[in-house]
Amino acid sequence: MSETHLDLRGLKCPLPALKTRKALSKAAPGAVLVVSCTDPMAVIDIPHLIGQTGDALEGQEKQAAESGGEILVFRIRKAGGARSGP
Repeated sequence: MSETHLDLRGLKCPLPALKTRKALSKAAPGAVLVVSCTDPMAVIDIPHLIGQTGDALEGQEKQAAESGGEILVFRIRKAGGARSGP
């Protein structure tokens, strides 16, 4: 299954969570959504959203941005699909 990348850098709370929710609602079961954002509140909001939707947060990391800030990257798998791999 392919990954969909959602670039939400520069958006402020609550837009990253709202746009992630909208993208997840359109995603097929088992689809992977990779969300990149710069809003520091996303580190709280995105995992909270995933807890509400029942989808799976497969990974979360911080990356250095060229501008000197941080980019938060979340890897989310839409619930309901079969997971591939071991």
